[in-house]
Amino acid sequence: NNKKHGKGIQVWKQAGAIYDGEWKFGKRNGYGTYSVLLLKSKEYVRKYAGEWKNGKKHGYGVYFYNNSAVYDGEWSEDQRSGKGTMHYENGDIYVGEWQMDKSHGQGHLFSNGKLYEGTWEDGKMNGDGKLYYSEKGLLYEGFWVDGEAKCGTMMDFRRDKAPAPPKYPFPKLHLKDVESVLREAKSACLDHCCQQSSRG
Repeated sequence: NNKKHGKGIQVWKQAGAIYDGEWKFGKRNGYGTYSVLLLKSKEYVRKYAGEWKNGKKHGYGVYFYNNSAVYDGEWSEDQRSGKGTMHYENGDIYVGEWQMDKSHGQGHLFSNGKLYEGTWEDGKMNGDGKLYYSEKGLLYEGFWVDGEAKCGTMMDFRRDKAPAPPKYPFPKLHLKDVESVLREAKSACLDHCCQQSSRG
């Protein structure tokens, strides 16, 4: 049938790209690397190294973006999907689950001296999570909607090891049933958010 099958190299001179890897019925399939030509240096740089299926990134692979960002993890039909680590150009690092090219599910974000660990939806913090402020020795534990903290508690966390803690310790919360208060606040927040989204 005259289609590429097995191992081989394809060069696209006009597009300035090279694929070196496995083929099946004329499509990239199996392990392979995809490189593009840099016009200034006239050298090829690797864009992707990993698994392919039906000509698309699928399975485990590493993708190098035009800036210094790198994604190392699972793919499904050319989109980040499954578990993976994203090193962003600004130094942020996300480690966790992905769906349809966005952080989605359980994940950790290391950003600017802070660590968020919790639930993500469509690329934003959504649901229960914890935000650690390592510089100040504080921990916020609560509930997020579309990337914004909506209700929760702030407390000292490893304050004695923090490089720049606040002048005074965070006061302890003295409620009989903290969990019940937070549950009610979370429920009210969800009701409000659902009403807002049904109007929009």
